[in-house]
Amino acid sequence: MLGYALAAAAFSLAAGPALAQDGGALFNMRCKMCHQAASTPLGPALTGVAGAKIAARPDFTYSPALKAKEGAWTDANLDAFLKAPMAFAPGARMQAPVPADDARAAIVAYLHTLK
Repeated sequence: MLGYALAAAAFSLAAGPALAQDGGALFNMRCKMCHQAASTPLGPALTGVAGAKIAARPDFTYSPALKAKEGAWTDANLDAFLKAPMAFAPGARMQAPVPADDARAAIVAYLHTLK
């Protein structure tokens, strides 16, 4: 498992802009319906989410499950949430997992570009 994580990290660093570009396309197809430039009742805006405290946007009402989570949106936390939102935070409202490892890596890379 650790070997996979190190390989994925190296891949992310090496692929950089191309991976983020792929992530942007995936984000537009899978995520943009709920995650706009400004928070909506469907989902928070994701500008600055990478590295931010979990459930910290003041303009969105998070589920109690996410509000109870400690820490920040690290790459590992973003990956875990995207892979299985209900496993990461039982009771979370997000119902759209991203099962493919490469798709999650690309979306996480893209989220780093949202500043």
